[in-house]
Amino acid sequence: MKTRIFVCWLALLVVASTQATPKRIVCLVPSMTEVLFAIGSGDEVVGVSSYDRFPPEVMSKPRVGALIDPDFERILSLKPDLVIVYATQNDLIDRLRRVGIAMFVSKHAGLGDVTASIRELGGRVGRSDRAEQVAGAIERDLADIKQRVAGRPRPKTALIFGREPGTLRAIYASAGIGFMHDMLLAAGGDDAFGDVKRENLQVTVEILLARAPEVIIEVHPAEGWTPERMLREQNVWNTLSALPAVKSKRVHLLADDRLWAPGPRVAEGARRLAELLHPAAFVR
Repeated sequence: MKTRIFVCWLALLVVASTQATPKRIVCLVPSMTEVLFAIGSGDEVVGVSSYDRFPPEVMSKPRVGALIDPDFERILSLKPDLVIVYATQNDLIDRLRRVGIAMFVSKHAGLGDVTASIRELGGRVGRSDRAEQVAGAIERDLADIKQRVAGRPRPKTALIFGREPGTLRAIYASAGIGFMHDMLLAAGGDDAFGDVKRENLQVTVEILLARAPEVIIEVHPAEGWTPERMLREQNVWNTLSALPAVKSKRVHLLADDRLWAPGPRVAEGARRLAELLHPAAFVR
């Protein structure tokens, strides 16, 4: 009987230790790194992904690879008590599980999942109150944007996030699932590919002509996009003069990380889109 009680006590101790408030966090998900800093856990972050750029404090943190190339040995060397991973990093998850390192698995699709993840991560790292403040602020800001654009015509919009430089080949667009699609809807746009129930799809010029978007918004990460490069790539669209968005000069290129990261700045990204689609709604 005493042995059984000891075994049960030991099991509870192990569970409690794995759920203890972490002091050394490695994060491979840039949007979740932003969350950690936003909720006051930046000092506990000891390693970040190769693609982390925000907030500026992350630039001095050790790099541990990214989605497809996590450096397991480097992660272990940082002695983390929590590692934040993508849900698709199955091999890394298995290896971390085998060595007994606690994990937080990041899995989100829409805007609702973004705020849910903020609250969940806040609870995991002992910052529930601050996480609630951050998530609540996002939800209030999104509600404000939706109210401002309510009742206005919703232009059919193609949200493009990738293509071959200097050409209109290998075009990738946001489709009917995911936080980018949700941001576009919140901003008062009608997603040109909203009927395709995927996060993204590759489209051809012929498909674009058939869909006839009234607005094209092409988004890129901020790094490396000079004004000259932006102008050069925007002019590429002029070769497609039959497209309504080109005819009406409503092709916009944005180099803005807020449109890429499903984290604390996601409402700022939605507002940026809304200001393009409905500028009159934001005139003071």
